[in-house]
Amino acid sequence: MHRVLSLVRRIVGYALLALVAVVVLWHAYVAVKILWWRDHAPRETAFMSQRLSELRTKDPNARLRYEFVPYARISPSLKRAMIAAEDAKFVDHEGFDWDGIAEALEKNQRKGRVVAGGSTITQQLAKNLFLSPVRSWLRKGEEAVITVMLEALLDKRRIFELYLNVIEWGNGVFGAEAAARRYFNEGAAQLSPEQAARLAAMAPNPRFYENRQGAPGLNKKIGIILARMPGAEVP
Repeated sequence: MHRVLSLVRRIVGYALLALVAVVVLWHAYVAVKILWWRDHAPRETAFMSQRLSELRTKDPNARLRYEFVPYARISPSLKRAMIAAEDAKFVDHEGFDWDGIAEALEKNQRKGRVVAGGSTITQQLAKNLFLSPVRSWLRKGEEAVITVMLEALLDKRRIFELYLNVIEWGNGVFGAEAAARRYFNEGAAQLSPEQAARLAAMAPNPRFYENRQGAPGLNKKIGIILARMPGAEVP
């Protein structure tokens, strides 16, 4: 019996060591990727890969709409709109808006369901770059770790530049340039305040709003975002 227990402990010990090694290697990989993206555009993100796989189950030749553009080639209106809509304290926090998270939890409790997330721009970027759309506590924990790494390794302007270029804006549509061309037939640099507010309003649920541009809820959100944009602080 003693030998069996000793063997079990040894196996458990090796398993834990292997798990720790996998976690360390994974986060080392994440850190290297983030450092690479300081000066290079992502060719593909985890979100893009998953969405492309979904599209190709219906059309083997499906492609994503995605073109990375420099920060200077993105309309100031879109920058203000996204800050106003998604993360008003972006330039001040270190990855987490604790007041926003508390407000979201309180709102969800009142409604009895998840209606607000409280995720910052950095958290959303972490999810888009490395994780999946599937919600779970494990994913949220990993999202938090990657958020800390992004804030430590990149400045706010680069985080925002990456975010604007890789977030989903429709079925197979990723980034500001592809979104501007998809919905307005022009580049991201030319977006007007109203167009920018529309894209910002769509961002939380872009595949739903893509073909529901006249949705009453969407138009209400656009008005709120336009009112908030003049006070938005961008990096």
